[in-house]
Amino acid sequence: MKLNELTLENFRNYREISLNFSQGVNLIVGDNAHGKTNLLEAIAYLGSGKSFRAQKTGEMIHFGKEFASIEGALFSQEREQTLRWVLFPGGRPRQLYRNGAKKKTAGEISGVLQTVLFCPEDLMVLKTGASARRRLGDNALCQLRPNYEAALAEYGRILEQKSRILKDRYENPALLEILPEYNTRLCQVGALLISYRARFYKALGKAAAGFHGAFSGGAEEFRLEYKTVSTVKDPFAPVKELTEDLHQHLMSHERAELESAQCLTGPHKDDFDVTLSGISLKAYGSQGQTRTAAISLKLAQRELMAAQSGEMPLLLLDDVLSELDPGRQDFVLNQIDKGQVFITCCESGRFTKLGKTIQIKSGTII
Repeated sequence: MKLNELTLENFRNYREISLNFSQGVNLIVGDNAHGKTNLLEAIAYLGSGKSFRAQKTGEMIHFGKEFASIEGALFSQEREQTLRWVLFPGGRPRQLYRNGAKKKTAGEISGVLQTVLFCPEDLMVLKTGASARRRLGDNALCQLRPNYEAALAEYGRILEQKSRILKDRYENPALLEILPEYNTRLCQVGALLISYRARFYKALGKAAAGFHGAFSGGAEEFRLEYKTVSTVKDPFAPVKELTEDLHQHLMSHERAELESAQCLTGPHKDDFDVTLSGISLKAYGSQGQTRTAAISLKLAQRELMAAQSGEMPLLLLDDVLSELDPGRQDFVLNQIDKGQVFITCCESGRFTKLGKTIQIKSGTII
């Protein structure tokens, strides 16, 4: 899986630019706020239709422009392919083309260009709130399992509708009559999410333990534990059983939800914890241990994706190396001998011999 060429028009601070990339390491150098991260955002968006930064499509369009375009020529699934996104402001639907043919949804390009992004915020993801860890898992699972992405979107819609019912019930008590239907469907779809997550986190933890063991010289035992609602005793149980477990937990919180007008229970509260030799990293881990574990998780994610597709996903490192001490820098650099890699940094320094260097200044190539 290789991205050979990227063409941007009116994307972020890029008016019009076309880049050719090395098959190995591509070092993107430039001062802060000149467009390095924008370039990685475009690459990630090209294959997924999702931005790791923007909340709205309009944020990615150059100010005052009527559209933005992201186009890539790549080698994937044993053939040359092209992908193109055209973005519009003001809520107008975006357009997607694969090999020149218009597509309706991002699901139709699933697996064509997979990426694993690692940014400075990810280094401390194991110390932050549960939502950041859920997002890490969800982003990986959506690339691994397109059906998971559909279930996650449906769960979000049902959860939003239930939340509106709980908030509006005082003005319209009749809404409570349809609440059981939403609870039932929420449990059914939620059970699917738990089933997917349990299997993913088991595989992720196993792969990450291998990387962490190599990093620490076997001094620490890495374990990842998936946490969901308390009534689910076995997250690997059949979906029907998981549905019943979720419904039991939801009913025990029914009164509290009505009183608070909030959805208090369900897989939207899920989390995972990492322990090193039995000690919780979130509670007691040092900064160095936390960063090592986070690196291991990202490298494990890439390994799982490669094992499934048979192709190594693109690795996007956004200014991560500057945040690491020399030992951790060396460990990461030793893992980039496979597949295509994009690294952003402010100064090339010791990294100039890694591969092709692309220097960015104010949205242009020097």
